[in-house]
Amino acid sequence: MYSEFRLDQSAVEVAASEDRRRSLPIKVGRIILLVFAAIVSIWAVVDPSFRDADGFPKGQICLPISATIGLAAFAWGLVTPWRKFVFWFSASLVGQAVALQLIDAGNFIRYQHYRPSSWLIAHPVLLVLLAAQTLLVAGNIIRHGLEIRVWLKEHFRLWQLFVVAVVFFLSSAALSRDVSFYVKEVFFAAFVQTVNLGSILLMALAIPDGVTPKLKVRIEKMLGPGGGEEAVAGRIDKFAVLAAGWVLLLATVLSLYSYERHPHVPDEVIYLTHARYLATGNLSLTVPPVHDAFDLYLMDQKGDRWFAVPPPGWPVVLAIGVKLGAPWLVNPLLAALCVLLMYVLVCELYNRRTARWVILLLCASPWFVFMAMNFMTHTLTLVCALGAWLGVNWARRTGNARWAWAAGVLVGLASLIRPLEGLLVAALLGLWSLGIGGRRLKVPSILAFILASVLVGGIVLPYNALLTGDPKVFPLMAYLDKHFGPNSNALGFGPDRGIGWQLQPFRGHSPLGALVNSNLNVFSLNIELLGWSFGSLLLVSLFLISGKKSRNDYLMLAVIIAIYGVHFFYWYSGGPDFGARYWYLMLIPLLVLTARGIDLLERRLGDKSETSEKSLRVALIVFALSAMAVINYFPWRAIDKYHNYLNMRPDIRYLAGQHNFGRSLVLIRGENHPDYASAAIYNPLDLHADLPIYAWDHNREMRNEVLKAYVDRPVWLIDGPSLTHSGFKVVAGPLSAQELLVAAP
Repeated sequence: MYSEFRLDQSAVEVAASEDRRRSLPIKVGRIILLVFAAIVSIWAVVDPSFRDADGFPKGQICLPISATIGLAAFAWGLVTPWRKFVFWFSASLVGQAVALQLIDAGNFIRYQHYRPSSWLIAHPVLLVLLAAQTLLVAGNIIRHGLEIRVWLKEHFRLWQLFVVAVVFFLSSAALSRDVSFYVKEVFFAAFVQTVNLGSILLMALAIPDGVTPKLKVRIEKMLGPGGGEEAVAGRIDKFAVLAAGWVLLLATVLSLYSYERHPHVPDEVIYLTHARYLATGNLSLTVPPVHDAFDLYLMDQKGDRWFAVPPPGWPVVLAIGVKLGAPWLVNPLLAALCVLLMYVLVCELYNRRTARWVILLLCASPWFVFMAMNFMTHTLTLVCALGAWLGVNWARRTGNARWAWAAGVLVGLASLIRPLEGLLVAALLGLWSLGIGGRRLKVPSILAFILASVLVGGIVLPYNALLTGDPKVFPLMAYLDKHFGPNSNALGFGPDRGIGWQLQPFRGHSPLGALVNSNLNVFSLNIELLGWSFGSLLLVSLFLISGKKSRNDYLMLAVIIAIYGVHFFYWYSGGPDFGARYWYLMLIPLLVLTARGIDLLERRLGDKSETSEKSLRVALIVFALSAMAVINYFPWRAIDKYHNYLNMRPDIRYLAGQHNFGRSLVLIRGENHPDYASAAIYNPLDLHADLPIYAWDHNREMRNEVLKAYVDRPVWLIDGPSLTHSGFKVVAGPLSAQELLVAAP
């Protein structure tokens, strides 16, 4: 017995020794990976090349940050059954970061493009990393080639895969005026997306067998059971509240640190100015003493009245934030409300699991969150559209006309924010109320919806009359017709459409120009909707060409077609500011159809009887993709594009405190936008108040007129960013106005 025991003990000791020998390389590998992660992170912090002249991080810092996270994650995964999965997650994370560094976006008004070959050759490290990822992905995809081909052949037809491939290819790059550059770029962009898609596919294949069942309970607890769940009466639960809190926090942080609580787009300057004087109870301001020295785009004059010409709906809501001293917080709060409204609506149209997928995608959508950090109108319009849609649905379900009345109020408000979108929402919900795509509402509810829409939307008529003298003439249209010619902002085709912006495809508007605008917006959707490394439209296109569609799926598709159809006849795409912003209401159906695409893949990977291990892979990959967007795309976009976007900077508010401007005249030298516009937002509403007055120092004649109007004030001269190529700079001051009047030019 004793000898047998000794033999058994010896065998155990030998096995333990073998385990120690096997684990030793793993421990050493972990240490090496963690040391490299520490070195890379320290390098990112201390290397001045990752900072601009003001000490703010550059977009290039995102690559070492991603590499640090990837190395640390792989070090953790080495001692778990998830080591292969974590390896491919880390490789995908770094691969996406490399791809973003290859892009020339910048903080100017332009569509992003891949950098030219001369730049890539001068930065060989990025090309080496891309080549290494390509070889790694290609080698491993070949090993799984038969398995992938069999699955694709079993679940998709050849024509379906061809259609998806065409969407994947054409949405990968934006059109360029240089056709040869575009052709080369679209092939290169599709190649980069394909490599990243292969990396994600290998991540899915690397999920260890026998491990995912342990996650099934947790995933179903978070998302709800897969398949067969019916629509439920929507209610706000803990999941929705946490998601809304996350969006509020993320948008607020971006507003504080990336956007710096400062308007950047010309429209935003006027929205905030409009909100400031509405908050005082006024519908206009007094014309400045020297109008041209205080002139801003979208500010008009009629008699002695000076007023903003955009519709009043958004400035009225923004004025609440002005009264509370935090206008920059209005859109983050509205975005959190959007999360709650969308959750309830999708629960009622589909089911809880689909709704939770939509909300998870929303929480990691760059398009949604970046729109929530700014001063633009679109988030409030989305709140109105979601609330109105929900109101009509509740009126149908309960038969209570008060919900139709509430929906009509929100539609009317939407028309006061963005008239074209308001009209579109009214038309779509009106048809839905009449029974197209759903059960018809009762007559009292239909009448309540129409009456409320007309009463609230009709507020614009007396508002127009007060400002333009004619209730039928909108201040914005009158302003654009006056400055850019009749019909410059009208719908339809013709040589008189447009105002000559550089991003307008051609002179005037034509079907060809509309197709160019369509390409630009589809490209923006592909990169901004989800921020995924292989594009954001793959699951939508997969579902639309192969999924079994419900009545509500067709409803979502109809919304997309209606938004696209109306804007096809508008001369401008909306530009690159915050993605395809003129198509922003597509956010709702696109995220829903993405969630339906997730469900499609889950069902085709799973067993008919229950959720299988393979179907759980889909959920894990979507979680990973969303995490990659938050780690990679959000900081890159926040730093590279939106910090000091369009050279708009909040420096003036800091300089005013440092130099104690007090009751002075501050002359801003440079362009009207961004130089003067950045300072103008800090002007008092009363341009004779005992506070700093900021005026545009455009030319000698204008300067003399301003100096005469403020002859009793000390004067400061400041160069704007377009002159300094950095921040605002005090050139001289305080000086005497008389001294400057007699000085030589």
